Amino acid sequence: MTTKPKIALISTGGTITSISTLGELDLFEYSSSGTRLDAHGMLEKFPQAHTIADVIPVAFDTLLSTAVSFPQWKKLAEVIAKLISDHPDLAGIAILHGTSSLEETAYALNLGLKTEIPVVLTGAQRPASALSTDAGMNIYNAVRLAACPEARNLGVLVCLNDEIQSAREVTKTSNGRLQTFRSPDFGVLGHVDGDRIVIYRTPTRRHTPDTEFDLRNIAQFPRVDIAYSYAGGDGVAVQAFINAGAQGIVGAAFAPGLLSPEEFVAMEAAVKQGVVVAVSSRAGSSRTFAPSKMRQAGFIQADNLTPQKTRILLAMALTKTKDCSEIQRMFDTY
Repeated sequence: MTTKPKIALISTGGTITSISTLGELDLFEYSSSGTRLDAHGMLEKFPQAHTIADVIPVAFDTLLSTAVSFPQWKKLAEVIAKLISDHPDLAGIAILHGTSSLEETAYALNLGLKTEIPVVLTGAQRPASALSTDAGMNIYNAVRLAACPEARNLGVLVCLNDEIQSAREVTKTSNGRLQTFRSPDFGVLGHVDGDRIVIYRTPTRRHTPDTEFDLRNIAQFPRVDIAYSYAGGDGVAVQAFINAGAQGIVGAAFAPGLLSPEEFVAMEAAVKQGVVVAVSSRAGSSRTFAPSKMRQAGFIQADNLTPQKTRILLAMALTKTKDCSEIQRMFDTY
């Protein structure tokens, strides 16, 4: 008799777990009028994962993903570490998550988890109660991928719409379409097809056990804010962030990584006040480029990370150092 792989299923909430009180055609009111199921409830509604794995439902906070941030990331790291300790034969972990901030949770875990087993995040664009919801298949595929030996050592993965994406690269690109998650520069890692899972490439940047970060050991996330560039931007937000106690500021700059004249002055002044500034781009694709005046001002270059992921890495870096050359090394590494 073949033993099924043991997979832990953690539900953090989100659309994928939502049940509307307005019926199966409700695709937008459910977040305020409905309820959200925990992992036990989701397995009862979508039991298909039991056919391919010994699935352990794990209790966790049930939230909209707009409410998920560092406290939940730290708690997830602690829960995952305990699961691995309690179940030495655990093959993988699947996490249900709202799509709004799924990419941020995935990247935080990619930097701060200490495990080689597959950790797969999935969500849904349509609530669990909706006609033609994508919740059931996404759960089933996330469990399949978490149980896949080839998914080990790939870092944290995101799996929706039959596609496998790297936590570092993926971003949500559509408000309502099922194909919302994309990796603009490099594309998918592979596919979860009906007959088998196929992986075509692997991430090269360091992740999970190979990083210098451990979410469990971070007492508090340093405040890091994002200043969005736009025509006529005057940098007022930068000073407001400093006044609020920001230790770091991310510039969601004009492509290919340039600030307005007033923003540049404000960011340069921030550096002189001891605030670490990292320049990303609002374009969402390709590396930022650093003219000499940007380097001379002391700005960190965020490579091809989106502003929201730049914020996470900068905050983690600030738990280790405020030395700009060291932080730049981290951006070049992760």
